[in-house]
Amino acid sequence: MAAPDDPRPSAETAAPGFPVRLWRALERARPPGFGRTRAWRSPLRGPWLTSMFGAVLLVTLPVVIITGLVSFVAYAPWFGQAFPAHVGWLHLPYFTWPTRPVWLYRLNQGVHVGLGLVLVPVVLAKLWSVVPKLFTWPPARSIAQVLERLSLLLLVGGILFEIVTGVLDIQYWYAFPFDFYTAHYYGAWVFIGAFVAHVTIKLPRLISALRSRSLRRELRTSRAQTRPELADPDGLVAADPAPATLSRRGALALVGGGSALIAVMTAGQSIGGAARRVALLAPRGGYRDTPGDFPINHTATAAAITATDVGAGWRLTLAHGGQVVQLDRAQLLAMAQHTAALPIACVEGWSTLQTWTGVRLRDLAALVGAAHPASAHVQSLQRSGAFNQATLQFNQVFDSDALLALKVNGTDLSLDHGYPARVIVPALPGVHNTKWVRSIDFRDT
Repeated sequence: MAAPDDPRPSAETAAPGFPVRLWRALERARPPGFGRTRAWRSPLRGPWLTSMFGAVLLVTLPVVIITGLVSFVAYAPWFGQAFPAHVGWLHLPYFTWPTRPVWLYRLNQGVHVGLGLVLVPVVLAKLWSVVPKLFTWPPARSIAQVLERLSLLLLVGGILFEIVTGVLDIQYWYAFPFDFYTAHYYGAWVFIGAFVAHVTIKLPRLISALRSRSLRRELRTSRAQTRPELADPDGLVAADPAPATLSRRGALALVGGGSALIAVMTAGQSIGGAARRVALLAPRGGYRDTPGDFPINHTATAAAITATDVGAGWRLTLAHGGQVVQLDRAQLLAMAQHTAALPIACVEGWSTLQTWTGVRLRDLAALVGAAHPASAHVQSLQRSGAFNQATLQFNQVFDSDALLALKVNGTDLSLDHGYPARVIVPALPGVHNTKWVRSIDFRDT
Protein backbone atom coordinates (compact mmCIF):
# COMPACT_ATOMS: atom_id res chain seq x y z
CA MET A 1 0.00 0.00 0.00
CA ALA A 2 1.27 3.48 -0.80
CA ALA A 3 2.64 5.55 2.10
CA PRO A 4 0.59 8.57 3.23
CA ASP A 5 2.79 10.95 1.28
CA ASP A 6 3.29 8.75 -1.76
CA PRO A 7 1.94 10.57 -4.84
CA ARG A 8 1.54 7.29 -6.72
CA PRO A 9 -1.62 5.66 -5.34
CA SER A 10 -2.47 2.07 -5.95
CA ALA A 11 -5.94 0.70 -6.52
CA GLU A 12 -6.18 -0.03 -2.79
CA THR A 13 -5.66 3.61 -1.79
CA ALA A 14 -8.34 5.01 -4.07
CA ALA A 15 -11.80 5.66 -2.64
CA PRO A 16 -14.40 2.97 -3.43
CA GLY A 17 -15.97 3.69 -6.79
CA PHE A 18 -13.30 6.30 -7.56
CA PRO A 19 -11.58 5.50 -10.90
CA VAL A 20 -7.89 4.82 -10.33
CA ARG A 21 -6.92 6.68 -13.53
CA LEU A 22 -8.81 9.76 -12.39
CA TRP A 23 -7.26 9.42 -8.96
CA ARG A 24 -3.76 9.33 -10.46
CA ALA A 25 -4.56 12.29 -12.74
CA LEU A 26 -5.65 14.32 -9.72
CA GLU A 27 -2.48 13.32 -7.88
CA ARG A 28 -0.36 14.57 -10.78
CA ALA A 29 -2.24 17.90 -10.59
CA ARG A 30 -1.90 18.16 -6.81
CA PRO A 31 -0.78 21.67 -5.68
CA PRO A 32 2.36 21.81 -3.51
CA GLY A 33 1.63 21.13 0.13
CA PHE A 34 -1.76 19.47 -0.41
CA GLY A 35 -2.24 15.94 0.86
CA ARG A 36 0.94 15.97 2.97
CA THR A 37 -0.52 14.41 6.08
CA ARG A 38 2.82 14.33 7.92
CA ALA A 39 3.04 18.11 7.83
CA TRP A 40 0.33 18.35 10.52
CA ARG A 41 1.75 16.65 13.61
CA SER A 42 0.21 18.40 16.62
CA PRO A 43 -1.15 15.78 19.05
CA LEU A 44 -3.81 18.26 20.20
CA ARG A 45 -5.77 18.16 16.97
CA GLY A 46 -8.79 15.93 17.00
CA PRO A 47 -12.58 15.85 17.07
CA TRP A 48 -12.85 16.78 20.75
CA LEU A 49 -10.80 19.99 20.66
CA THR A 50 -12.35 21.01 17.33
CA SER A 51 -15.81 20.40 18.79
CA MET A 52 -15.02 22.47 21.90
CA PHE A 53 -14.22 25.50 19.76
CA GLY A 54 -17.18 24.68 17.53
CA ALA A 55 -19.56 24.54 20.49
CA VAL A 56 -18.49 28.01 21.61
CA LEU A 57 -19.09 29.38 18.12
CA LEU A 58 -22.40 27.52 17.81
CA VAL A 59 -23.72 29.37 20.87
CA THR A 60 -22.20 32.80 20.25
CA LEU A 61 -22.21 33.36 16.50
CA PRO A 62 -26.03 33.43 16.30
CA VAL A 63 -25.93 36.32 18.79
CA VAL A 64 -23.54 38.24 16.54
CA ILE A 65 -25.70 37.46 13.51
CA ILE A 66 -29.00 38.49 15.11
CA THR A 67 -27.65 41.73 16.59
CA GLY A 68 -26.22 42.64 13.18
CA LEU A 69 -29.56 42.08 11.44
CA VAL A 70 -31.44 43.89 14.21
CA SER A 71 -29.13 46.86 13.73
CA PHE A 72 -30.27 47.01 10.11
CA VAL A 73 -33.91 47.22 11.27
CA ALA A 74 -32.99 49.99 13.74
CA TYR A 75 -32.10 52.20 10.78
CA ALA A 76 -35.77 52.12 9.65
CA PRO A 77 -35.04 50.66 6.18
CA TRP A 78 -38.65 51.29 5.08
CA PHE A 79 -37.63 54.96 4.79
CA GLY A 80 -34.81 53.96 2.42
CA GLN A 81 -32.10 55.08 4.87
CA ALA A 82 -30.49 51.78 5.83
CA PHE A 83 -27.35 50.50 4.09
CA PRO A 84 -27.78 48.86 1.69
CA ALA A 85 -31.02 50.66 0.96
CA HIS A 86 -32.79 47.81 -0.86
CA VAL A 87 -32.16 44.19 0.10
CA GLY A 88 -35.31 42.50 -1.16
CA TRP A 89 -36.32 39.64 1.12
CA LEU A 90 -32.88 39.41 2.75
CA HIS A 91 -33.86 40.93 6.08
CA LEU A 92 -35.53 40.14 9.36
CA PRO A 93 -39.23 41.00 9.53
CA TYR A 94 -39.50 44.77 9.82
CA PHE A 95 -40.93 46.25 13.00
CA THR A 96 -41.17 49.70 14.52
CA TRP A 97 -37.90 50.29 16.33
CA PRO A 98 -38.71 51.09 19.99
CA THR A 99 -37.43 54.06 21.97
CA ARG A 100 -37.41 52.15 25.25
CA PRO A 101 -35.24 51.14 26.95
CA VAL A 102 -33.11 54.13 26.00
CA TRP A 103 -29.97 51.95 25.99
CA LEU A 104 -31.40 49.39 23.54
CA TYR A 105 -29.27 50.31 20.52
CA ARG A 106 -26.25 50.85 22.76
CA LEU A 107 -26.58 47.30 24.06
CA ASN A 108 -27.25 45.84 20.61
CA GLN A 109 -24.20 47.36 18.96
CA GLY A 110 -21.97 46.86 21.98
CA VAL A 111 -22.76 43.15 21.90
CA HIS A 112 -22.48 42.87 18.11
CA VAL A 113 -19.09 44.55 17.84
CA GLY A 114 -17.67 43.48 21.19
CA LEU A 115 -18.63 39.82 20.93
CA GLY A 116 -17.52 39.72 17.31
CA LEU A 117 -14.05 40.87 18.33
CA VAL A 118 -13.89 38.55 21.34
CA LEU A 119 -14.60 35.57 19.09
CA VAL A 120 -11.66 36.25 16.75
CA PRO A 121 -9.23 34.02 18.76
CA VAL A 122 -11.86 31.26 18.88
CA VAL A 123 -12.41 31.43 15.11
CA LEU A 124 -8.67 31.30 14.46
CA ALA A 125 -8.28 28.37 16.88
CA LYS A 126 -11.11 26.51 15.17
CA LEU A 127 -9.47 27.05 11.78
CA TRP A 128 -6.13 25.85 13.18
CA SER A 129 -7.77 22.70 14.50
CA VAL A 130 -9.21 21.75 11.10
CA VAL A 131 -6.47 23.08 8.83
CA PRO A 132 -5.38 19.58 7.70
CA LYS A 133 -8.87 19.10 6.24
CA LEU A 134 -8.49 22.27 4.21
CA PHE A 135 -5.40 20.82 2.50
CA THR A 136 -6.63 17.31 1.74
CA TRP A 137 -6.24 16.04 -1.81
CA PRO A 138 -8.26 15.34 -3.81
CA PRO A 139 -10.68 17.91 -2.38
CA ALA A 140 -13.63 15.51 -2.58
CA ARG A 141 -14.31 11.90 -3.44
CA SER A 142 -18.09 12.03 -3.79
CA ILE A 143 -20.93 14.44 -4.58
CA ALA A 144 -21.70 14.69 -0.84
CA GLN A 145 -18.11 15.71 -0.15
CA VAL A 146 -18.21 18.26 -2.98
CA LEU A 147 -21.23 19.91 -1.37
CA GLU A 148 -19.59 19.80 2.05
CA ARG A 149 -16.38 21.38 0.70
CA LEU A 150 -18.37 24.13 -1.01
CA SER A 151 -20.15 24.89 2.26
CA LEU A 152 -16.76 24.98 4.01
CA LEU A 153 -15.39 27.37 1.39
CA LEU A 154 -18.33 29.73 1.93
CA LEU A 155 -18.17 29.25 5.71
CA VAL A 156 -14.45 29.96 6.11
CA GLY A 157 -14.36 32.65 3.42
CA GLY A 158 -17.51 34.26 4.77
CA ILE A 159 -16.42 34.54 8.37
CA LEU A 160 -12.92 35.76 7.46
CA PHE A 161 -14.43 38.38 5.14
CA GLU A 162 -16.81 39.58 7.86
CA ILE A 163 -14.06 39.74 10.48
CA VAL A 164 -11.47 41.51 8.32
CA THR A 165 -13.83 44.10 6.82
CA GLY A 166 -15.57 44.61 10.17
CA VAL A 167 -12.31 45.27 12.02
CA LEU A 168 -11.10 47.63 9.30
CA ASP A 169 -14.39 49.54 9.44
CA ILE A 170 -14.24 49.83 13.23
CA GLN A 171 -10.75 51.30 12.87
CA TYR A 172 -11.93 53.66 10.07
CA TRP A 173 -9.39 52.19 7.66
CA TYR A 174 -11.31 51.73 4.42
CA ALA A 175 -8.69 49.72 2.56
CA PHE A 176 -11.28 48.09 0.32
CA PRO A 177 -12.64 49.55 -2.95
CA PHE A 178 -16.30 48.72 -2.21
CA ASP A 179 -19.01 50.01 0.09
CA PHE A 180 -18.49 48.38 3.48
CA TYR A 181 -22.13 48.30 4.58
CA THR A 182 -23.37 46.66 1.38
CA ALA A 183 -20.58 44.08 1.28
CA HIS A 184 -20.81 43.35 5.00
CA TYR A 185 -24.57 42.83 4.82
CA TYR A 186 -24.57 40.49 1.84
CA GLY A 187 -21.44 38.77 3.11
CA ALA A 188 -23.30 38.07 6.35
CA TRP A 189 -26.08 36.31 4.47
CA VAL A 190 -23.56 34.17 2.57
CA PHE A 191 -22.01 33.19 5.89
CA ILE A 192 -25.42 32.55 7.49
CA GLY A 193 -26.36 30.10 4.71
CA ALA A 194 -23.03 28.27 4.98
CA PHE A 195 -23.23 28.27 8.80
CA VAL A 196 -26.68 26.68 8.81
CA ALA A 197 -25.59 24.06 6.27
CA HIS A 198 -22.42 23.25 8.21
CA VAL A 199 -24.26 22.92 11.52
CA THR A 200 -26.85 20.67 9.91
CA ILE A 201 -24.12 18.36 8.59
CA LYS A 202 -21.76 18.38 11.56
CA LEU A 203 -23.99 18.70 14.64
CA PRO A 204 -24.25 14.91 15.28
CA ARG A 205 -20.45 14.56 15.10
CA LEU A 206 -19.96 17.58 17.35
CA ILE A 207 -22.21 16.04 20.01
CA SER A 208 -20.53 12.64 19.84
CA ALA A 209 -17.04 14.21 19.95
CA LEU A 210 -17.89 16.27 23.02
CA ARG A 211 -19.15 13.15 24.75
CA SER A 212 -15.98 11.23 23.91
CA ARG A 213 -13.89 13.06 26.51
CA SER A 214 -14.50 14.70 29.86
CA LEU A 215 -13.84 18.45 29.97
CA ARG A 216 -13.08 18.21 33.67
CA ARG A 217 -10.50 15.50 33.05
CA GLU A 218 -8.88 17.45 30.21
CA LEU A 219 -8.56 20.51 32.45
CA ARG A 220 -6.59 18.36 34.89
CA THR A 221 -4.34 16.79 32.27
CA SER A 222 -0.82 18.21 32.11
CA ARG A 223 1.32 18.59 29.01
CA ALA A 224 3.36 15.52 29.90
CA GLN A 225 0.17 13.45 30.14
CA THR A 226 -1.35 14.77 26.91
CA ARG A 227 -1.92 12.07 24.33
CA PRO A 228 -3.42 12.17 20.81
CA GLU A 229 -7.04 11.25 20.32
CA LEU A 230 -7.97 8.03 18.56
CA ALA A 231 -7.93 8.15 14.76
CA ASP A 232 -11.10 9.65 13.36
CA PRO A 233 -12.85 9.35 9.99
CA ASP A 234 -12.43 13.08 9.32
CA GLY A 235 -8.64 12.82 9.48
CA LEU A 236 -8.18 15.52 12.12
CA VAL A 237 -5.91 13.37 14.29
CA ALA A 238 -2.28 13.45 13.17
CA ALA A 239 -1.06 10.26 11.46
CA ASP A 240 2.40 10.72 12.95
CA PRO A 241 1.93 12.96 16.04
CA ALA A 242 4.86 14.82 17.55
CA PRO A 243 5.37 15.17 21.32
CA ALA A 244 2.99 17.64 22.92
CA THR A 245 4.36 21.13 23.52
CA LEU A 246 1.09 22.30 25.05
CA SER A 247 -1.76 20.55 26.85
CA ARG A 248 -5.36 20.82 25.73
CA ARG A 249 -6.15 22.83 28.84
CA GLY A 250 -3.26 25.11 27.86
CA ALA A 251 -4.74 25.54 24.38
CA LEU A 252 -8.14 26.37 25.84
CA ALA A 253 -6.55 28.80 28.29
CA LEU A 254 -4.52 30.46 25.52
CA VAL A 255 -7.59 31.03 23.35
CA GLY A 256 -9.76 32.06 26.30
CA GLY A 257 -7.07 34.42 27.56
CA GLY A 258 -6.77 36.03 24.13
CA SER A 259 -10.52 36.59 24.03
CA ALA A 260 -10.51 38.02 27.55
CA LEU A 261 -7.68 40.41 26.66
CA ILE A 262 -9.56 41.65 23.59
CA ALA A 263 -12.67 42.13 25.74
CA VAL A 264 -10.76 44.26 28.24
CA MET A 265 -9.14 46.35 25.50
CA THR A 266 -12.37 47.03 23.56
CA ALA A 267 -15.38 46.85 25.91
CA GLY A 268 -14.62 50.25 27.42
CA GLN A 269 -15.77 52.02 24.26
CA SER A 270 -19.28 50.65 24.89
CA ILE A 271 -19.30 50.81 28.68
CA GLY A 272 -17.92 54.35 28.80
CA GLY A 273 -16.65 56.18 31.85
CA ALA A 274 -13.27 55.20 33.28
CA ALA A 275 -13.37 51.89 31.35
CA ARG A 276 -12.86 53.84 28.13
CA ARG A 277 -9.26 54.58 29.12
CA VAL A 278 -8.25 50.92 28.81
CA ALA A 279 -10.02 50.46 25.46
CA LEU A 280 -6.66 50.62 23.71
CA LEU A 281 -7.83 48.70 20.62
CA ALA A 282 -10.92 50.86 20.12
CA PRO A 283 -10.93 54.00 17.97
CA ARG A 284 -13.06 55.82 20.56
CA GLY A 285 -10.94 54.70 23.48
CA GLY A 286 -8.73 57.23 25.22
CA TYR A 287 -11.46 59.81 25.78
CA ARG A 288 -11.99 60.78 29.40
CA ASP A 289 -15.72 60.54 28.64
CA THR A 290 -16.52 63.53 30.82
CA PRO A 291 -19.09 66.31 30.23
CA GLY A 292 -16.40 68.31 28.46
CA ASP A 293 -14.78 65.51 26.49
CA PHE A 294 -16.82 62.74 24.91
CA PRO A 295 -16.53 60.98 21.55
CA ILE A 296 -17.71 62.25 18.20
CA ASN A 297 -17.64 60.62 14.79
CA HIS A 298 -17.95 63.58 12.45
CA THR A 299 -16.40 66.98 13.14
CA ALA A 300 -17.71 70.30 11.87
CA THR A 301 -14.60 70.65 9.74
CA ALA A 302 -15.21 67.26 8.10
CA ALA A 303 -18.82 68.29 7.45
CA ALA A 304 -17.72 71.65 6.00
CA ILE A 305 -19.81 73.58 8.55
CA THR A 306 -18.71 77.23 8.66
CA ALA A 307 -19.22 80.02 11.19
CA THR A 308 -21.61 81.68 8.74
CA ASP A 309 -23.78 78.56 8.65
CA VAL A 310 -24.36 78.61 12.42
CA GLY A 311 -24.18 82.36 13.02
CA ALA A 312 -26.88 84.93 13.79
CA GLY A 313 -28.63 84.22 10.51
CA TRP A 314 -29.36 80.57 11.37
CA ARG A 315 -33.03 79.61 11.47
CA LEU A 316 -34.75 76.32 12.14
CA THR A 317 -37.48 75.67 9.58
CA LEU A 318 -40.47 73.58 10.72
CA ALA A 319 -42.96 72.36 8.11
CA HIS A 320 -46.16 70.35 8.01
CA GLY A 321 -48.26 70.29 4.90
CA GLY A 322 -48.46 73.90 3.77
CA GLN A 323 -47.65 75.41 7.17
CA VAL A 324 -44.12 76.67 7.79
CA VAL A 325 -42.60 78.20 10.94
CA GLN A 326 -39.06 79.54 11.35
CA LEU A 327 -37.35 79.95 14.73
CA ASP A 328 -33.97 81.32 15.70
CA ARG A 329 -31.98 79.93 18.60
CA ALA A 330 -33.19 82.56 21.07
CA GLN A 331 -36.80 81.63 20.33
CA LEU A 332 -36.03 77.97 20.83
CA LEU A 333 -34.36 78.71 24.16
CA ALA A 334 -37.47 80.65 25.21
CA MET A 335 -39.66 77.57 24.74
CA ALA A 336 -40.22 74.95 27.46
CA GLN A 337 -36.94 73.11 27.99
CA HIS A 338 -36.60 69.44 28.86
CA THR A 339 -33.53 67.59 30.15
CA ALA A 340 -32.76 63.88 29.70
CA ALA A 341 -29.76 61.59 30.15
CA LEU A 342 -29.47 59.73 26.85
CA PRO A 343 -26.74 57.71 25.14
CA ILE A 344 -25.35 58.17 21.66
CA ALA A 345 -24.47 54.75 20.27
CA CYS A 346 -22.57 54.32 17.02
CA VAL A 347 -22.78 51.37 14.63
CA GLU A 348 -19.01 50.85 15.16
CA GLY A 349 -19.72 49.85 18.77
CA TRP A 350 -18.76 52.94 20.77
CA SER A 351 -21.28 54.82 22.87
CA THR A 352 -21.43 57.61 25.43
CA LEU A 353 -24.04 58.75 27.94
CA GLN A 354 -24.57 62.50 28.36
CA THR A 355 -27.25 64.87 29.69
CA TRP A 356 -29.07 66.83 27.01
CA THR A 357 -31.35 69.86 27.25
CA GLY A 358 -33.64 71.22 24.57
CA VAL A 359 -37.13 71.39 23.13
CA ARG A 360 -39.23 68.26 22.81
CA LEU A 361 -39.79 67.24 19.19
CA ARG A 362 -43.50 66.81 19.87
CA ASP A 363 -43.70 70.46 21.00
CA LEU A 364 -42.12 71.52 17.70
CA ALA A 365 -44.62 69.35 15.83
CA ALA A 366 -47.46 71.10 17.64
CA LEU A 367 -46.20 74.51 16.41
CA VAL A 368 -47.02 73.51 12.83
CA GLY A 369 -50.21 71.61 13.63
CA ALA A 370 -48.75 68.13 13.26
CA ALA A 371 -50.88 66.26 15.79
CA HIS A 372 -50.25 62.75 14.48
CA PRO A 373 -47.45 62.79 11.89
CA ALA A 374 -46.32 59.45 10.52
CA SER A 375 -42.72 60.60 10.40
CA ALA A 376 -40.38 63.57 10.63
CA HIS A 377 -37.71 64.25 8.02
CA VAL A 378 -34.69 66.05 9.51
CA GLN A 379 -32.14 67.83 7.35
CA SER A 380 -28.73 69.09 8.37
CA LEU A 381 -26.70 72.12 7.37
CA GLN A 382 -24.16 69.58 6.15
CA ARG A 383 -24.30 69.85 2.37
CA SER A 384 -23.20 66.38 1.37
CA GLY A 385 -22.56 62.95 2.76
CA ALA A 386 -24.61 59.88 3.48
CA PHE A 387 -25.83 61.10 6.86
CA ASN A 388 -26.88 64.71 6.30
CA GLN A 389 -30.52 63.76 6.82
CA ALA A 390 -32.65 61.22 8.67
CA THR A 391 -36.30 60.24 8.91
CA LEU A 392 -37.76 59.54 12.35
CA GLN A 393 -40.68 57.23 13.11
CA PHE A 394 -43.85 58.47 14.81
CA ASN A 395 -42.89 56.97 18.18
CA GLN A 396 -39.45 58.61 17.97
CA VAL A 397 -41.00 62.04 17.40
CA PHE A 398 -43.46 61.74 20.29
CA ASP A 399 -41.25 60.10 22.91
CA SER A 400 -41.11 62.31 26.00
CA ASP A 401 -37.30 62.41 25.86
CA ALA A 402 -36.94 63.00 22.11
CA LEU A 403 -35.31 66.42 21.83
CA LEU A 404 -33.98 69.06 19.57
CA ALA A 405 -31.00 69.53 21.88
CA LEU A 406 -29.54 73.00 22.40
CA LYS A 407 -27.27 72.19 25.34
CA VAL A 408 -25.33 69.25 26.68
CA ASN A 409 -24.31 68.84 30.32
CA GLY A 410 -25.59 72.33 31.12
CA THR A 411 -23.59 74.21 28.48
CA ASP A 412 -24.24 75.17 24.88
CA LEU A 413 -23.44 72.53 22.30
CA SER A 414 -19.99 72.82 20.83
CA LEU A 415 -19.72 73.13 17.07
CA ASP A 416 -18.45 69.56 16.76
CA HIS A 417 -21.38 68.28 18.80
CA GLY A 418 -23.96 69.94 16.58
CA TYR A 419 -24.33 73.62 17.50
CA PRO A 420 -26.72 75.39 17.13
CA ALA A 421 -29.13 72.42 17.48
CA ARG A 422 -29.12 68.68 17.08
CA VAL A 423 -31.56 65.81 17.38
CA ILE A 424 -31.23 63.36 20.26
CA VAL A 425 -33.72 60.47 20.48
CA PRO A 426 -33.76 57.47 22.86
CA ALA A 427 -32.39 54.20 21.39
CA LEU A 428 -31.79 55.78 17.98
CA PRO A 429 -28.64 54.82 16.01
CA GLY A 430 -26.14 57.60 16.60
CA VAL A 431 -25.83 58.66 12.99
CA HIS A 432 -29.55 59.50 12.86
CA ASN A 433 -29.22 61.91 15.79
CA THR A 434 -28.67 64.61 13.17
CA LYS A 435 -26.32 67.48 13.99
CA TRP A 436 -26.46 71.10 12.75
CA VAL A 437 -30.19 70.81 12.10
CA ARG A 438 -31.58 73.06 9.37
CA SER A 439 -35.17 71.85 9.03
CA ILE A 440 -37.73 69.33 10.26
CA ASP A 441 -40.60 68.34 7.99
CA PHE A 442 -43.42 66.54 9.80
CA ARG A 443 -45.16 64.22 7.35
CA ASP A 444 -48.56 62.57 7.54
CA THR A 445 -47.67 59.71 5.16
